[in-house]
Amino acid sequence: MHEVSLVRSIFRTLEDEFPADKMNRLVQVNLQVGMLSNVEPILMQNAFQALTETETQYQAVKLEIETVPVVIYCAGCDRKSEVHQYKFVCEECGQLNNNVVQGTELLIHQVHFNEQLAVSNE
Repeated sequence: MHEVSLVRSIFRTLEDEFPADKMNRLVQVNLQVGMLSNVEPILMQNAFQALTETETQYQAVKLEIETVPVVIYCAGCDRKSEVHQYKFVCEECGQLNNNVVQGTELLIHQVHFNEQLAVSNE
């Protein structure tokens, strides 16, 4: 299941981007997952849950996934169309089209932090 490695990569990316004190206040990660991204949202949720259960600093972090539809661009009529049931056809002119402009992404869309300072038990 490659979703586990994707979840690890997401946390590495966040750890590279934000300082440790901010990462200690991480509460939610919002992803955008394209329909053609080769990522199953339910498997991603399961992998996220499995990883956060073993990584103590991330046990309270939640994952929200927004599924992004496939959109194609038709140069013939200069229109974007949403693909339904994997039929890559321009909605305006009916031409077959495989010029995908949306739907392959796997993006960290938003990251939420608890703005209260963590209290040490020392």
